[in-house]
Amino acid sequence: MTATTAGTSPHEPSPGPRPPKRRGVELSLLVCAVLICVYGYVAVGLARNGAVPQDVAGYGAGLGVLALLAHLAVRLRAPYADPLLLPIAVLLNGLGLVLIYRLDLETAPDRAAPAQLVWSTLGVALFIAAVVLLRDHRILARYAYLSVTAALALLSAPIFFPAVNGARIWIRLGQLSFQPGEFAKVLLAVFFAAYLAANRGALTHASRLTRRLQLPTGRVLGPVVAVWLVSVGVLVLERDLGTSLLFFGLFVVMLYVATGRIGWIAVGLLLASAGAFAVGSLEPHVHSRVDEWLNPYAGIEAGRGPGQLAQSLFAFAAGGLLGTGLGLGHSVLIGFATKSDFILATAGEELGLVGLSAIFLLYVLLVARGLSAGLGVRDPFGSLLAVGLSSIVALQVFVIAGGVTGLIPLTGMPMPFLAQGGSSVVTNWVIVALLIRLSHSARAPQPVPVETDVLAPAPAVGR
Repeated sequence: MTATTAGTSPHEPSPGPRPPKRRGVELSLLVCAVLICVYGYVAVGLARNGAVPQDVAGYGAGLGVLALLAHLAVRLRAPYADPLLLPIAVLLNGLGLVLIYRLDLETAPDRAAPAQLVWSTLGVALFIAAVVLLRDHRILARYAYLSVTAALALLSAPIFFPAVNGARIWIRLGQLSFQPGEFAKVLLAVFFAAYLAANRGALTHASRLTRRLQLPTGRVLGPVVAVWLVSVGVLVLERDLGTSLLFFGLFVVMLYVATGRIGWIAVGLLLASAGAFAVGSLEPHVHSRVDEWLNPYAGIEAGRGPGQLAQSLFAFAAGGLLGTGLGLGHSVLIGFATKSDFILATAGEELGLVGLSAIFLLYVLLVARGLSAGLGVRDPFGSLLAVGLSSIVALQVFVIAGGVTGLIPLTGMPMPFLAQGGSSVVTNWVIVALLIRLSHSARAPQPVPVETDVLAPAPAVGR
């Protein structure tokens, strides 16, 4: 007598227990996210003009349609994906549109919200394409060297274009401008994940350098270090030190996860400190930012007025616990970067510490769910890719939030989903799409082998 059920071959695997898909939960959270964003849009109109904005219905319908289309793509192609990732992305993107629209009201000639909405639409379109067309994330590992080649080409391209605000990080073609470094970070994450997964054994069984520190051999570690050095070197030439710090952190985190050796964290911190000291001392553009960080009120004492960092700190202080209310702050005094680098100052002033903490918690949830997908996925490449993509978001939030609050020197980077920047919002939607695909692979039921004849006697041995 066998343990197989009727209609099932004793040699075929049976599916394991099916976890709940939770697409209804995702849809409910999406409705809440859209309503919160519409409420913020209405609150800005009432505070600034005393009336509900005339285009509020169009704004709500547009954001709702984008969220619904993204939800349908996930429901059809990644039904077991994490139900929190998409609502968090929609809520952060919607809040970013509200904050940019609010600042547009005080900078009438320079209206950024319509362009940001177009870029957000493009980002959602790429999100849908990635979820629908990418059936298996492991396919990306086949294009590791193509990814790194494209990444280095994208990083090098801005060298041939004029500098903007002291950095060569933009490509301008007529009225169109984009930041190729945003796309390069995803491509480098794919390369690092594929290379480290393929060489994980060699990296783990490292050669001993000292009694306590072990390093992989140069033959194994050389290619990935060379790619990292070239990418960071190009970014230093372009004076894009924020992205350089991001790539360095991404490299160290993924190397630590691949090898499990905590010494890489210590080595990374040591090298980052040495590099930051050298660049901060030798590069005038960076040195001025370090000086402003060390004494943000020097301009006031010299009679020149507060600088950007000082105005940002004033905005956070004015917000207090509950904020001044949407549309009632004065963060526009920060200047030209108020919609990009300093968008958090507007959120801190008008939403207060409570609202700012809620935004940070959204980022924490986004990163945590990405890391959870990395723990659940069943192949080394997928695990490393999930960790890399989540680390990109985490490091970027830390660098930007630390800069505008005076914790670390300021580096020019856009806040994910919130800040003005088409390249950034499109790239972040691609990151969320890949995390959704990875979380689907982690939660989808896998076939479990069936015991073919549990009551059969064991074969005789040694007759």
